[in-house]
Amino acid sequence: MKPMWRALGWRATALLGLALLAGAARAQPVPEARPEVLTWLVRDVPPYFSYPGGKAPQRPEDLANGEIDGFLRQLIKQLPQYRHEFLDAGFPRFEALVHQGQALCSPLHVVTPERLEWLYFTHVHPPLLSRQVHLIVRRESLAKFESFGAVPALAEVLQRNDLIGLLPRDRSFGVKIDPLLKERGDLAPKTIVTGRNMHLLAMLGAGRMDYTLEYPSTVDEYLRSTGSKQDFVKLPVAESRSANQATFACSRNPQGRKLIEAIDQAVRKLAQDPQREAWIRAWRGEQDAQERLRLKRYMDERAKGGAQIE
Repeated sequence: MKPMWRALGWRATALLGLALLAGAARAQPVPEARPEVLTWLVRDVPPYFSYPGGKAPQRPEDLANGEIDGFLRQLIKQLPQYRHEFLDAGFPRFEALVHQGQALCSPLHVVTPERLEWLYFTHVHPPLLSRQVHLIVRRESLAKFESFGAVPALAEVLQRNDLIGLLPRDRSFGVKIDPLLKERGDLAPKTIVTGRNMHLLAMLGAGRMDYTLEYPSTVDEYLRSTGSKQDFVKLPVAESRSANQATFACSRNPQGRKLIEAIDQAVRKLAQDPQREAWIRAWRGEQDAQERLRLKRYMDERAKGGAQIE
């Protein structure tokens, strides 16, 4: 028979070992849960969304401060629960990835009936003056458009078979203009895929067509960045006077629904922010009085309203 002290020593040693193991397990640091990823579509479409230095943003701090990227910069501050990543891609690739089931978000898509089949939308700010589509023509061709008046109706311009228009492919111009183009069918202006090496304003300046549709600030940015001396005239299109509200969109799947709800809530937080005037000024700078009033009314309604998702 073993002596009692040996038996007790064995048991004490075993208990001490178990205690040490338990303590070591408790001492192991618990790995922090990594935040969920929110992936944003980005494109170099100045002045609305620009790539500083010609490079796509890698993190929120890389975003420029135009109309869209500047608002996105403010919005991301209200979404600290996500790790924000950026997808530099064209619209066709973005759509293909969404249809493959990926949960992606876009600050660049506007609402159309077709897009509602695969994207959720929420509106983020009211129409801005810079968002009104204009008919862009060369000054030497202005006489061809004088019969339409100072504010041409696009519906009338489209009836003129002697005027050749050219538009960017897969671009929406809003709920009033898109149906007009669709109704014309094969008689509508032709469209082409545009990119960094294919700019419609360069083609317009070269006389390849009589007109295109564009935002005035995009024309100004093109002339500034290229140093072009081309004299373009910008005619406000009657059908664009009530421009659409700006929208952000996410994939129409369960994860996309969660993301668009978070974005919608972040917009409401921005609208409720006591420092609202400061962040709007940081985003828009000095504003036209009419635009300032429109933003105030919109944010007041957004601050007290519920979710706005479709």
